[in-house]
Amino acid sequence: MASRPARKNRIPRPTTRAPQIDIGIDTRDRQRIADSLAHVLADTYSLYLKTHAFHWNVEGPMFNTLHLMFMEQYTELWNALDLIAERIRSLGFPAPGTYAEFARLTSIEESPGVPEALEMVRLLVKGHEAVARTARKGFPAAEKAGDESTVDLLTQRLQVHEKTAWMLRSLLQ
Repeated sequence: MASRPARKNRIPRPTTRAPQIDIGIDTRDRQRIADSLAHVLADTYSLYLKTHAFHWNVEGPMFNTLHLMFMEQYTELWNALDLIAERIRSLGFPAPGTYAEFARLTSIEESPGVPEALEMVRLLVKGHEAVARTARKGFPAAEKAGDESTVDLLTQRLQVHEKTAWMLRSLLQ
């Protein structure tokens, strides 16, 4: 049997796999936190879609004000999606990313049709309050595990959603 000629410029195969995650939070706690964040991600994505659709479809005397406000809000939500998903990944778990997963995980109800402008505002108040409630549910697991990064992320999300709900609610007075 003839021997094979040695290959030159052969790329060596890695001899080790990526190291296990060792960030000071055990696997079960990281899983609980990631699961909680998956719900926040799903709510955020669902609210993003609703806000963007309302931006496209708003009509009436408040058109310009609401159109611009909704654009600011959906842009903020869009940017938050990446932060939330990347935190899930940092904890070592895949981030949900399909409509089916988001539909299963979200607490945001769909709004069929095109509501009137002020009804859009009411629905967005409800949506921001729902995301705030979902984010608030994530604190116990993150705090118990000493996961300050997730606690900080959830705190920031709460501040945004509570303030946005207040601002929208003020339009309804």
